Amino acid sequence: MYDSSEFQDAMIAQVIKEVSQILEERGYNAINQIVGYLMSGDPGYISSHKEARSKLTKFERTKILEVLVRDFLKE
Repeated sequence: MYDSSEFQDAMIAQVIKEVSQILEERGYNAINQIVGYLMSGDPGYISSHKEARSKLTKFERTKILEVLVRDFLKE
C-alpha cells in the first residue's frame, strides 16, 4: 500500500529537479528563478521551455515549499 502524499512529494521533488535542469540549460540561475516564483507567485519566473512552467505550476506553491523544507531537514 502506498501513501498518496508520499507519491505526490516524490513527484514534486522530481519536477523541481527537472525544472532546475531546464532553467540551467536556458542559462538561468535555477535557484533564483524558482525562489522568485515561490515568493511572488509569478509564473513568469519559470521559462516555458520544455513545459517547465506548466510542470511546476500544477502544484501548489505551499506544497512545493513543504517538500523542499522536509527534504532539507532530512539531510
